Amino acid sequence: MRFLRNLFMVVLVVSLAGCAAVGPDLKIQVSKRANPWTHLDLYNNPDNFQFAIVSDRTGGHREGVFADAVEKLNLLKPEFVVSIGDLIEGYIADDAGLNRQWDEFDGLVNKLQMPFFYVPGNHDISNSVMAEKWQERLGPSYYHFLYRDVLFLCLNTQDGSSRWIDDRQMQYFREVLEANRKVRWTLVFMHQPMWLGGSYENWQQFELLLADRPYTVFAGHIHVYNKSIQEGQRYYILATTGGAGKGPARKLAGIAECQFDHIVWITMTDDGPVLANLLLEGILDDEPCPRQ
Repeated sequence: MRFLRNLFMVVLVVSLAGCAAVGPDLKIQVSKRANPWTHLDLYNNPDNFQFAIVSDRTGGHREGVFADAVEKLNLLKPEFVVSIGDLIEGYIADDAGLNRQWDEFDGLVNKLQMPFFYVPGNHDISNSVMAEKWQERLGPSYYHFLYRDVLFLCLNTQDGSSRWIDDRQMQYFREVLEANRKVRWTLVFMHQPMWLGGSYENWQQFELLLADRPYTVFAGHIHVYNKSIQEGQRYYILATTGGAGKGPARKLAGIAECQFDHIVWITMTDDGPVLANLLLEGILDDEPCPRQ
């Protein structure tokens, strides 16, 4: 009997010795021979975080697409969502009509379970009445915030007599950037992709403010996806989240033509943002099949 008791204690000690705490949360029994996993170096950097970007809803919006995006964002659970403008159809100077359009849009984003950051596009602010309505309902048309040592700059590319960025906005961001020189990354959100040149003014001046730091830029407006490298940094033009396509009857022409409805999923790392394009039609809940 004593022999059996001693044998049990030996087996227990050996078993406990094989149970490893691989981190503060993971505890698993590890064999010295073979184990049914590749490694236990979990991809769980506490400095990383995830957020989402939605692109143009309007400019000939297709009914139900943005509402679908809201439902799928609630499935994905980003920490927050950032827009790049064109949220309403706009281009009117009727107070009641603008309120109806903004009420419709706010009714959609108020269903999100996480914060939503507004950025204006040309469909949102295209005349003085619309600019005043934005101010009345949403406050400033350009702003910044700092989260987890990442600086977010939200621009108004419909601002002032210069049409794109007026002197007050330029000075605002000059002061913001000067006060936040040591952040690990800077993310810039705007509607019109000002770096394309032509009638877009002031962008080279704004780029000079960014020259001493790593940054990434996101815009929309064109309804066609594009990635480019400017000044050694990544510049993205996003496709749509409900806006009209370039094909017949304003339909989207598809991935081959860089036209699709998507949510942009960003994982922020020390090496910058890692971007994944999530097509709305490819995001399904836990009951994807029609009921029989």
